Amino acid sequence: MSDFRGRITIEAGKRGGKPCIRGLRITVYDILGWLASGMSYAEILEDFPDLTVEDIQASLAFAADRDSHLVAASS
Repeated sequence: MSDFRGRITIEAGKRGGKPCIRGLRITVYDILGWLASGMSYAEILEDFPDLTVEDIQASLAFAADRDSHLVAASS
């Protein structure tokens, strides 16, 4: 999934302005953390039935896109 923009929302008053999934209170970083801790897609979807596989993929695409814009500061 290359276009995550329809699924990732950022609202100043929600979760401190962090990117969330479809206006839910679940952040991209929540999902990335669960994946990093070893949870499978199936486990995440079971624990959070409001999420979809596409939401998880959008979180990964968002993180990949954001990482592609990082530049190390020169000293």
